[in-house]
This record gives sequence, C-alpha cells and structure tokens, in this order.
Amino acid sequence: MQSSGEYMQNLKQWLIDTADFPLEEMSDFFTKRLSDYEEHMSVWEESYQVFAEVLPLGCQKILDLGCGTGLELDRIWQKNPDIAVTGVDLCANMLDKLLEKHHDKPLTTICQDYFQFDFGYDQWDAVISFESLHHFLPERKKGLYRKIYCSLKERGVFLLGDYIACCSEEEELLRNVYLDKRKQSAISENCYVHFDIPMTLEHEKELLQDAGFIIEKVLDGRATIIVASR
Repeated sequence: MQSSGEYMQNLKQWLIDTADFPLEEMSDFFTKRLSDYEEHMSVWEESYQVFAEVLPLGCQKILDLGCGTGLELDRIWQKNPDIAVTGVDLCANMLDKLLEKHHDKPLTTICQDYFQFDFGYDQWDAVISFESLHHFLPERKKGLYRKIYCSLKERGVFLLGDYIACCSEEEELLRNVYLDKRKQSAISENCYVHFDIPMTLEHEKELLQDAGFIIEKVLDGRATIIVASR
C-alpha cells in the first residue's frame, strides 16, 4: 500500500501530465465511456457489496443520486428485489443502460441535475449515492445534504460511498486545480464538469453533521462508506 507521501507525489505528477487536458462536461464524459464504464468501475466491487450490506433491512423506498448504470443497485436488488428505487442522473445513456439491466425491477429513472430535483419531504427510507458527490464543491453539497435530510423519513439514512481525500493537502490541491481550470476555460458556474475534488473525511463528516445528520458508522475500504441517520 502506498504511503500518503507517495500517493501525493504521484498525484502531483499526474496533474502535471494532464495539465493541458480540457475539462469535460459531466454527461458527455460518461456517455463517451459508457461501453467500458462497468469494467472500469469493477475495482469498487467489494465496496458495492458492503454498500448493500449496510443498507437497513427495513428500507422499501430509496433515492439514488448519480445512479449511473446502477452498479450499487445490482447488489442492493440481490439482497431485496422488491425495494422501490428512484434513480437520478445527468446522463440519459447511463439511465438507458440501467433500465435495460433492470427492466423487471420497481425502478423510476429521472434524467436531471439532482441539485435541482425536488426530493420531497418525509419521502424516503434511504437516500444513497456512490462515487458521485466528490465532483462537487462543499459550498454546493452543503445545501444538498440539508435537502437530503429533510426528504428522509424519521430514522431514515443517508448512505454515502465516495472518494475521500487522504489529507488536507490533497483536498486543497485538487480544489485549486479545478477552480483554475474552470477559470482558464471560462466555464459557467452552472456547467458540471468531470474532475475529482474530494474532501477529507473530517470535512465530509462536518458537512453532514451541520445538515443535522448523526454519523452512525464509517467503513474504510476501496471506497469510504458513511452511514448517516436522521
């Protein structure tokens, strides 16, 4: 396993090597990579399984933010094929793939920006998101987390599986590069682009707690999984 020092050295070199690469609009990025997306994401296989295992048994209605082709849902429906899922994603092609795979499941798909989607109030047993929210700044996530909190039923859970920065240096470095790239390309504030800007676990937990959540557990693996309850 890499030390944090080795990891940061490799990250800095990667940023140098890709300095001239333009940022890609989020939906376009995933559409271009749809054919090998699931193979590429297979590195998270163990985390998908853990994600499904920590979902409370009583959940019957869940909202999946950034559901993509539903790799986390593959495991959840193996556990309980009757769970009703509403999946929200920006990429229509990925949602088409999800519907093709799970046409026989209680599934509703919505092609929309989940920051703009109306979650409702007291609606969901669980809201889940896997490897999606690390693309957004904390200023934007703060309001989203409060919206998630209010949309959950009493004792509902928010299940977050994501890429977490190893240290404050990584968080600050990637944020600065991201902002510089957006500025250089004159990308509008409302345009979502694919670039990783993860937060440290401490900062991620603080955002969740500020929204009202209680952190029930944190599971470290290939992806960090946070179970936060209302």
